[in-house]
Amino acid sequence: MAFEGAPPGRPHPLPAPKGSRLPDQRHRDVAHAEPRPSRARVGREGLGQGKDTLPSGPCAPALCWVLQYVLCREVALPNGPLYRVAGFPLSIPCHVSGYEGSRTQEFEWFLYREDSGGRQMGVVSTRDKGFPYTPFQARVRNGEVRVERDSGDKVRLVIQRLRVEDQGKYECYTPSTDTTYQGNYSGSVTVKVIPDSLQISYTRSLTSQPVPEGAELTLTCSSSIRSEQLTHLSITFGKRDGGERSDSGAGGEVSTIREIISIDRLLGVVPGRFYKKRYDDGEITLQKRNGEGGQGLYVMKMKAVQPDDAGSYFCEASQWIRDPDRTWQRIAQRTLDIGNLTVQPLAESLGVTSSPRGEVTLQVGSPLILTCEVLGLASEVNSGLLVQWMKRGSVSGDIAGTGGVEVEVARMSPDGVVSWGDDLSRASGGSMEKVSEGKYSLKLFSVRPADSGVYRCVVSVYAGRKNPSPSTPATLTQRSDGVTVNLKIKEVLVSAVAQLPRGPLLKRGSTVTLICNTTVTTTGPVQVQVQWLRWPMPKPVNPRKPGGVQLDSGAVTPPMLIAALMYDGVANIYVNDSEISIDRLSAISYRLRIHMVTVEDQGLYGCRAEVWGQDQHGGWYSTGAKAESNAVNVYLYARAADLLLIPLVVGISSALFVGILIIATVTCCFMKRLARQRAPK
Repeated sequence: MAFEGAPPGRPHPLPAPKGSRLPDQRHRDVAHAEPRPSRARVGREGLGQGKDTLPSGPCAPALCWVLQYVLCREVALPNGPLYRVAGFPLSIPCHVSGYEGSRTQEFEWFLYREDSGGRQMGVVSTRDKGFPYTPFQARVRNGEVRVERDSGDKVRLVIQRLRVEDQGKYECYTPSTDTTYQGNYSGSVTVKVIPDSLQISYTRSLTSQPVPEGAELTLTCSSSIRSEQLTHLSITFGKRDGGERSDSGAGGEVSTIREIISIDRLLGVVPGRFYKKRYDDGEITLQKRNGEGGQGLYVMKMKAVQPDDAGSYFCEASQWIRDPDRTWQRIAQRTLDIGNLTVQPLAESLGVTSSPRGEVTLQVGSPLILTCEVLGLASEVNSGLLVQWMKRGSVSGDIAGTGGVEVEVARMSPDGVVSWGDDLSRASGGSMEKVSEGKYSLKLFSVRPADSGVYRCVVSVYAGRKNPSPSTPATLTQRSDGVTVNLKIKEVLVSAVAQLPRGPLLKRGSTVTLICNTTVTTTGPVQVQVQWLRWPMPKPVNPRKPGGVQLDSGAVTPPMLIAALMYDGVANIYVNDSEISIDRLSAISYRLRIHMVTVEDQGLYGCRAEVWGQDQHGGWYSTGAKAESNAVNVYLYARAADLLLIPLVVGISSALFVGILIIATVTCCFMKRLARQRAPK
């Protein structure tokens, strides 16, 4: 009786008679065009021995059960039943072990349909191209049904598009290469084909309109499954790059697809490996909501798109089932293209300008107003801005703007907090404000010579991040052209000379008086601010040279600030171990007095004069003109009492020693004489 669908002239092989010495399997390694041979013939050909009799010593069932994993052939397939979805791939692994002979084994696959009454149908073979039955011949030829070999003894049956009629029990048979029949030569697993109920859709697709860098991107995807079996759904949002490129983080792996974020089969949110940091920072989120018609609505938000985010976006839904061996298998999958995203880089549109442009010349004491404007920011992008005013050069430089280090004058953080640079006095003498959206001003109420230089506005943009954290890097930083600020400064010349007035020799406990005479040549009212400095006593180079002690520059250490008389008449004393007073004798003469001088007060003293001018509003400012005087030596001589102390101590000590010696000698002689007088005669 021929099986329906079998090739013409290929009758279905009959089952082996009861009591046969062959294992419980049908003959697989003979041509189906021939009628099935006798049982003895089957045994010979199945073993590949070419002999006329069956091999002796069949494997006893009990013995084979004991030695199954050591000596007997074993064909292993996954446990069933396996539920798979119609229209999607089916893959069944088959592995043979415990065999003899070649390491490359042959495999043949059979199907027992549920309505076939136990009759088998050849599906595909690794050794016989004419093996498939009629329903599978065309599918095998076009590769839809095939055997993929993982190794010499492990293969997989692959059906690219599963059909409803493919449901049934699949048997994997391995033709024998053993000297004797021992073990299991085939295995089977049941496959159940369930309908395709996976649905996926989106509400709005991406357009070709460029999106500015930093804008928020929202993508939605709806999906659902309806199945009698317990299956799970996972959703993945991903992106395809424009072309292939090598990702160094993947060890040279070339990939054009990147998974952004997904909800896995167990409802856990999993970011892609290239997007994990942005997910941890809260910039990428994925939520599941209840949609219409019982569908799940999945919403992905990307708070601040970057140029690297450009590409083709898709949503992928996968249906999962847990097989009897407790492993998860993807049984259905659909991918829906959402559209292409084009990102306009911020660098192409951002511009920073400052005004007034070029060069500004002001009188000392005049107000300075600088304006910074940020252009090219998209209105729909909620970005944070860090605005800084930087200055390079000052009146102390050779040419304003060409020398010195660039320093920060003031800044306004993205949250609107204003802070000033190193010159904290400007906090009360200036302001920084946000005039309007993207427009900022810097005001110095009364400029000083130190305020001259080249000013620039530096803007750092945090695209899409209104209040970035301190560790968040700026998306882009741009600088404006420089504004040169010049001040009309009157010429000021200043000199200073330190003197130690003639008088009695300085001794411990005396009062030391030092005079600093200054000379200022300029116009307009000025005040001189004087500081007194002290150096440790160095080794003199030429102490006889007039004009005071000349210091060895290689041995001079930084001076100690002793006291200062400010331009406004306020005296500041900076040492606590000496009794010091400072005053002004005249408009050009200043005095320092050290009362009850001690040895620690010895050293070289000098003064430093700084000229302060008065602006048109009556305010005082430093003109930058400074001068440092010569150094004078303060040395203490010994007092007379100090000089007589040592001879006095030596004399008293000597007198006491001589007196004691005389008394001791007289006493000793007297005692000896008295002893002789008392001695018996």
